[in-house]
This record gives sequence, structure tokens and C-alpha cells, in this order.
Amino acid sequence: MAIEPRERLILALDVPSAEEAKRLVDRVRDAVACVKIGLELFTAAGPDIVRWALAQRKRVFLDLKLLDIGETVKRATTAAAELGVTFLTVHATGQTVRAAVEGRGRSAMKVLAVTVLTSFNHADLREMGIVESVHDTVLKRARLAISSGADGVVASGVEAAMIRVELGKDPIVVIPGIRPVGASHDDQARVTTPAGAIAAGGDYLVVGRPIRDAADPAAAARAIQAEIEAALTRRG
Repeated sequence: MAIEPRERLILALDVPSAEEAKRLVDRVRDAVACVKIGLELFTAAGPDIVRWALAQRKRVFLDLKLLDIGETVKRATTAAAELGVTFLTVHATGQTVRAAVEGRGRSAMKVLAVTVLTSFNHADLREMGIVESVHDTVLKRARLAISSGADGVVASGVEAAMIRVELGKDPIVVIPGIRPVGASHDDQARVTTPAGAIAAGGDYLVVGRPIRDAADPAAAARAIQAEIEAALTRRG
């Protein structure tokens, strides 16, 4: 099923409290259809902020990046599915993905596996004892995740085209680390413009600071959506 351009933008609610999250959602209003609730906000506000976002008719990308023993991941995934979120992230290990898929059961929630964080570079991987390049590590983990039952992966736009070539058009590819042309990279090591992410084969783009910190967050969101739509037209 085709994904509407507006639905491809996921606004990261990377704020420290429910009150700030609600203010940001109020400022973007209908300019955004899906919001990301990550570790910071979920720790501060708990499942209630998920329920609130759903009550605002927003789809929720619950970005918890689960990594634990299988039974814990399974139970946590079941709880996320019962909340009614659209996406849940886990780390791309076989045991973790399989446990999440089992915990998801027959719900429509999509399990997405995080490959390598967009803030990581080659030096960070070496520090963890990984000798392979970032590209090779992303591809290896993406293959493992999809073969273990994940619906898709989270990876930077730098690796997205490679994932598409290797794994085809079916897996969902979510791209964080999105920065419009001229925007600061902040703490991101592997960034992509909205147009570049779509051209590389991305399905959904996660955008935080460029919208959150804009003078007019709704206008910033619409500008990114316009770029997404133009890129989709060129992609065909």
C-alpha cells in the first residue's frame, strides 16, 4: 500500500517532559501524522504520554531500542502492542528480534531493528571491539534482523540504498539523522537530507531538532514534507 508523503515524516518528541511534548504537538497540529516517543520522554512520562498521543490521533513510533533477555523483550513488546503503537524499535540481534516478533503476536505493530546508531562512526565501533566498517556492520545486522522476522530496520541514509539493493523493496526502512540543507549536524555522524533519504529508498524519516527548535515547527514540518513529496516524484 502506498504511503502518503505526510505520513512519511515522524516527529521526534525529544523533550524531557509530557508538558513540553504536548506543547510541541499542539504547535505542529495537523502538520505531522506520526510522533516518535523515545527513551527520554518515555522515562519521564511513561505509557500515559503514548496514550495521550494516540488520543490526539497521532500514530506512535515507540523508540525504546529494546535489548535484554528474550523473555523480557517479549513481555515488553506485548505491552507496547497493547498500547496500540504503530512501530517499536529493538536492537538488531537475532534473539531480541525473535522475542519481539513473538511478543507482538497477531497485532499490527511493526518491529523495527536498529542497526548502528547514526551518532556512531568507525572509531565508536572499534571501541566496542567491532572491526568491520560501519557499512558492513549495518548490512550484516539488517540481514540478521529481517531473517529473524523484523518488519524493517532503522539505519542512516548513508546505508539505506545498500540495504535496498541487498534486501529488496519489502522491508521498511526508517531513517533518522535527517538534516535539511544548511542545518547543523549536531551530534550526528551520518546525516542525510530529506531528499537524499527518500532517494536512497527510505520509507519514513525521523526528524527532531530541525522541527522542534524552529521558530514555526508546523512550517518546518511542511517544508520537509514538500521536500519528501518532490523527492518521491523524482524517485518514481
